[in-house]
Amino acid sequence: MGLAQLVSNRPLITHQVDTHIHAAACMNQKHLLRFIKKSYQIDADRVVQNIKGKDVTMKELFANLNLHPYDLTVDSLDVHAGRQTFQRFDKFNAKYNPVGASELRDLYMKTENYIDGEYFARIIKEVASDLEDARYQYAEPRLSIYGCNPNEWTKLSGWFNKHRVFSPQLKWMIQVPRIYDIFRGRNFVPHFGKMLENIFLPVFQATIEPHANPELSIFLKHVTGFDSVDDESKHSGHMFCTKSPKPEEWNIVKNPSYTYYIYYMYANITMINQLRKARGMNTFQFRPHCGEAGAVTHLLASFMTADNISHGLNLKKSPVLQYLYFLAQIPIAMSPLSNNSLFLEYAKSPLLEFLKKGLIVSLSTDDPMQFHYTREPLMEEYAIAAQVFKLSTCDMCEISRNSVLQSGLSDEEKTHFLGSDYLKEGPEGNDIRKTNVAQIRMAYRYETLCYELNLIKEGLKTE
Repeated sequence: MGLAQLVSNRPLITHQVDTHIHAAACMNQKHLLRFIKKSYQIDADRVVQNIKGKDVTMKELFANLNLHPYDLTVDSLDVHAGRQTFQRFDKFNAKYNPVGASELRDLYMKTENYIDGEYFARIIKEVASDLEDARYQYAEPRLSIYGCNPNEWTKLSGWFNKHRVFSPQLKWMIQVPRIYDIFRGRNFVPHFGKMLENIFLPVFQATIEPHANPELSIFLKHVTGFDSVDDESKHSGHMFCTKSPKPEEWNIVKNPSYTYYIYYMYANITMINQLRKARGMNTFQFRPHCGEAGAVTHLLASFMTADNISHGLNLKKSPVLQYLYFLAQIPIAMSPLSNNSLFLEYAKSPLLEFLKKGLIVSLSTDDPMQFHYTREPLMEEYAIAAQVFKLSTCDMCEISRNSVLQSGLSDEEKTHFLGSDYLKEGPEGNDIRKTNVAQIRMAYRYETLCYELNLIKEGLKTE
């Protein structure tokens, strides 16, 4: 306890990682508004789109929308989620369109457009600059690969390298939306197997022949994991089992089940990781959205396949799965402010319950553009959680430590932030001088876990 008092004069939280954030909404609404006005001031006469063979300048684009950037306000931008988006994922997705205009989303929040995603890259670099100023904050933004065509990786890596979207504060992840049914309905892909091929074959090729795929090889060095995203409340009606059609046989328009997606993503990522590890390359975590809505079986699928998950709200409906996630110490990135606008009121969030039980939870922002107001959205999450749940200093520091542990930060970075013994279990793995987590808390966590594991061990012996 003396050492805890010794470090109490240091900053409350040494390092935090935003373990779940989408790149397309990584800026807050004021930041986006400020950038739109600034870009118009400088580039009003710049050609930014080509519509039906006709070049359109930024001034003409806004005129066609009956808008002038100088008249825009945070309210008229209308990107913030609220009561109108609760239980309405379709309305939430529409919030990605500033002023309800998809043209502005294409211009400012896409990697692939007429100006080669220049504005989006600049916004992300400004967000990274804010993180660098904060020094102790890191983020893991998600970029999308859809599986619609095999050139997506080439275009994404080209954008990343051309605009030099590098920052020590950012660890990149790839999110794969579960929208096969849309692509099949438009005949973009003949079957689910082709979608998987478009997603993973370029990664295999860049791993086997990095010199033949230099831009993608460079980009993959900055990628730490894969995510599976979409509205979990959509029910497919298909139960994944040994009799399920293989991916190349799934040629109907109907979307496969969540478990089907998760299994085949896991299988491909596992094979890629084995190949990359053998070649001395970085490997990828599998960290899907899971348990935000939908069936509890989603959490079972991720328990067997995922390194950690995002959301995990539905664990509160299944004590058995809670217990399994506790025993396996599978981390959960929770976003109470996001859930408050979409699926679950803030006061009903199971964050505090999970933390008390010893589940490995971290706080994350999800979409700062929709849910936050300040330049430091992650600090908003911590501050509000601390007030609502009356979290102690030790609680806050434990959550921060969890965020570093479950992140895609390198071993060297984790050693620097948590101490050289961070991989050891219990108090032995905790450097209180770096984490501010009391040793008695770490000892309690470790002893509780060992006790539960020993109960199971003894139970197996009696049988």
